[in-house]
Order: sequence, then C-alpha cells, then structure tokens
Amino acid sequence: MNFFKQVLATITGVLITGVILFFGFIFIIAVLVSSSTQDSKAPAPANSVLYLSMDYNITEKSESNPFSDLNLPLGVSDSEIGLNDILSRIEAAKTDDNIKGIYMNPTTVGTGFASLKAIRDALEDFKSSKKFIVAYSDGYSQKAYYLASVADKIYLNPQGSLDFRGLSSSTMFMKGALDKLGVDMQVIKVGTYKSAVEPFILSSMSEANRQQVTSYLTSIYDAFLDDLAAARKISKDSLHQYADSYAVRNADAALKYKFIDAKMYKDELIAEMKKRLNITDKDDISIVSITKYAGKTTEETGSDEIAVLYAYGSIVDGEGSVGEIGGDKISRELRKLRQDDKVKAVVLRINSGGGSALASDVIWREVALTKKVKPVIVSMGDYAASGGYYIAAAADSIFAEKTTLTGSIGVFGLIPNLKGLLNNKIGVTFEDVKTGKFASLMSTPDKPLTEEEKAIIQVEVNNTYQTFMDRVAKGRNISIAQVDSIGQGRVWTGDQALQIGLVDKIGNLNAAINAAATKGKLTSFYTKEYPAKEDPFASILSTSKEKVKMWMFEEELGEYQKYILELQKLMKNTGIQARIPNDIEIY
Repeated sequence: MNFFKQVLATITGVLITGVILFFGFIFIIAVLVSSSTQDSKAPAPANSVLYLSMDYNITEKSESNPFSDLNLPLGVSDSEIGLNDILSRIEAAKTDDNIKGIYMNPTTVGTGFASLKAIRDALEDFKSSKKFIVAYSDGYSQKAYYLASVADKIYLNPQGSLDFRGLSSSTMFMKGALDKLGVDMQVIKVGTYKSAVEPFILSSMSEANRQQVTSYLTSIYDAFLDDLAAARKISKDSLHQYADSYAVRNADAALKYKFIDAKMYKDELIAEMKKRLNITDKDDISIVSITKYAGKTTEETGSDEIAVLYAYGSIVDGEGSVGEIGGDKISRELRKLRQDDKVKAVVLRINSGGGSALASDVIWREVALTKKVKPVIVSMGDYAASGGYYIAAAADSIFAEKTTLTGSIGVFGLIPNLKGLLNNKIGVTFEDVKTGKFASLMSTPDKPLTEEEKAIIQVEVNNTYQTFMDRVAKGRNISIAQVDSIGQGRVWTGDQALQIGLVDKIGNLNAAINAAATKGKLTSFYTKEYPAKEDPFASILSTSKEKVKMWMFEEELGEYQKYILELQKLMKNTGIQARIPNDIEIY
C-alpha cells in the first residue's frame, strides 16, 4: 500500500511540476514577446540603406508571429514577412529622407512569379525617387536575377554563379509507391485537364496535362524574358539563345553577355556603397533590413474606407487556420464589411489554388451579396485557380498579373481504398453492420467503391461542376458552353485569361484598389486590411506548435518535406474538391 501511495505521490508531483513549468514558460515567453513587439520596428537612422536579402519566408500577408524577433531554438523564430509589408515598406522608403537607396542581396527567392512581379514593380516605382538600387550576390537563381534585374547596377562575386537556363516545372508521381503499399486512389472527376489527382493515379503526365503545363509555362517565360530584355537592353531572341545554350553560368559569362555590370568582391561593394553615401572608409554603413524597417503608419484620409480582404491558402470548410481560407471565417468577414457603412468598396485579394467546393460556394454567396451593396474588385496573386477562381467569379471586376495561374474550372473527388495495405500487408480487416444499402459508403477504408457507388458520386461531382460553371457564366456574362470550353480543369496564366475573358485587366493590387475607388466614385479614401491580425499572446501556442512541426519535418526530410505536407493536406480533404495541384513550382 505504501508503495502505491509513493507512486501516486510521485506522479502527482510530476504533473504539478509540469503544469507550473508550462505556465512559467508561457509567462517568460509573454514577457519576451511584449518587449520584442514594442521595439522590433524602428525608423531608419539618417543616411541609411534599405536591405532586401529575400531569404525569408514571403507570405501573402504578414500575420502575428510572436517568435519572429526572438532567438529561440527549433526554428520557431524563422524570419517571415508578408508581401503586403514588403510593398508598403518599399513605398515608404521612396519618400523617407533617411533612406538613400536600396541594397538587394538575393540568392534564392521563395515565392511565385506574380508576387515577384509585384515586388519588382514596387522597386521600379522606387527608382522614380532618383535614389539608387544596387544588387549584389554570390550566386543568382533565376528568380533572384529577375528581381535583381531592376537594379541600377548588378554585381556578382568573381567566383559566383548566375543560373540562366529557362524555366521548368516538375511533378512528383506517387503511384508506384502507393501500389507497393497496396493503396488504390479512386478518382471521380470532371475536367480533361484536372491534373491535381494525377500524381496518385499515374506514373507520368497525361498528354492533356503536359499540353496545359507547356502552355502556361511558355506564357510565364515570355513575360519573364520581356522584363529582362527591357531592363538589361538585351534582345529577347538573344535571351532565348543564351538560355537554350546555357551560356550564362558564371561571373565571366554574365559580364560578357551584359547580365551584370561588374564582378566584385564584397569589400569592393562596400567601398562603392560608401562613395554613394558620401561617407569615409572608416565609417560604418547604416543598414536597415526590410523586416525591421518601420516604414510609415497608414493615415486615414477622408471618411471613406476601401477594405482589402486577404484570402490566401487552401480553401477549407469551417474557420480554417492561419494560411488557410476558412469558408466560415472569410464569409463572416464579407458580411461585416457589407454591413459597415464606413466601407464603400471591397478589394478581395486572392492567392489560392482552391480546395473545398462547398466552402468556395459559401464564400461565393457572400461575394455576390456584397456586390449588390457596394463594389467588389478581385486582385489575384500567384494563384487564383479552381476554388480560388470560384470565389472571384461574382466580383464586379477581376485583376490579375500576367503570370498569375488562374482558371482550372473543374472538380474532383479522391477516395483512397486501403484494402491492399490494411488487409494484405498489415493484417487489419473491417466488417460492417448496416441498415441500408449505402450506409457504409466511404466509411470503411478497406472496401473499394462499387460501380453503383462510383456512379452516385459521379452525379454529385457533375452537379458541382455544373454549379461552378453556372457561377462563372453569370459572373462573367458568358454562356455555360463557353465556360465549359475554357474550363475542363485547364489552368491559364493571367495573360491568357485576359484573352479568353476570365479576367478583366492585367494589374496589381494598387490597380484593383484604384478601380474600386472609381467604381465607388470615391475621391478621398483610405485602405484597411482584413482579417485583422491576431493578438500576439493569443497566437503563442498555435504558432509554436506549427513552427516546431515544420522544423521537425525540415530536419528529417529537407526540401522533400513539401511533398509529404501536400500528401497530408490532400488526405485531410473532405467532400468534393475544386483545386489545382498544390505543388506547382516553377524554377
């Protein structure tokens, strides 16, 4: 009896100690977060240079991250910044007398071409201030060089590299691995080009998918080369030739073909920067990172507000989490904005490859209702495809970048049959007791769908596709037959989408805001971003959990973590899906 008392007392003591340590940890973190958030952003000192390294995670919109300014283990303090803050801080630096120029030091850039174009356009606008932009790197990836090409001067380490060989996109196919595991992915879809399911049922691209990827990749490449040709005064034909022959790989070739202005070591760059700032060799250069730059506080001028509502990430049912478009959350935000008399127009900023068809329709309904009360203009980011296009279709007007991936009007259902894995490899079996013929439909993991069950699901998928097409036809004022001809799950670039009537204009977020002001007949207005940021203290636990999980994945899997995460996302999906492949990456 004494033994059990001692064991129980020990367990109780451990639990109490754990609770005390847990809350103590939270208190310490809260204090650190409080001090960090108070001083993390500051104005630039006089005679400063704004620094863009681009080695941080670029999201569509900056969210509360209480660990971003703390030096904590396990990767929970990884630097992160939203595209919205990058653009606004470059704009602020343009008129900041303390900022004399911009120093870019990009090697790789982890974002899509539409976001890159937005940053590049902001830098181009910055140059109108007559302040300098200098780019330097030990090695430029193609995306990094595209961004650097806007600079007044581009420099490269004499032993460095410049990767210029054309764009490519690759897809990982998992059918062979699933076959070995005994997993059969049962697909019900509509759309010849609906390729999101291909990695699970094929070992290579279908001809239809290869056709669409070639089409949109060529369109993006053309826009990419157009900007480089204009910036570096090199003909587009020459750029094609250099890429096809892989002529530009190192600093010597980059200088020979006028991709850079000079080869430099870092000490030479520092010496030049000091000359530009008119300081002595002994003086230090005042560098302000864009992640720390305070920029300027948006002032509310006038009484009319244009709300910029951000919807980015996968579209999911319910509330969703940070980086997801929760059907309930975004529709609630739209209702609030519709009922707010101060808000005279709404700009819906979409960066999404889609997701739940049901959640997409929930959001579409609120967009349609809001348009009846006040203007709704859509601004598309890197993606606004499938479910992302669904929620855009009801808007008054749609703006996209040339390289935005959009369209993909099609739907699918993906139901795994785990019979081979569970029964044959693990030895687990299931047995049903049911009160109706279809009572166990999709609820037993080791039962393949019958032809009758497939037909039932196909009817629902077809109905969802028909509804999708109807939403687009009414929103774009075209026939359902026209929608079907450009639908079928096919992905288009923004430039292509403009030609076939899926978008109205090529332009960035500012262009969409100006269009909203014109539509609302506003002469004096201010903008405000939604959803509002979470309180830093409220996000401590959720942020740390997600960051630690991502760190663990990265430690074990490196760059291959993304494939596991995409598979995990897909397996969590419920209901009929309207999405493009989540792993479209262009290099």
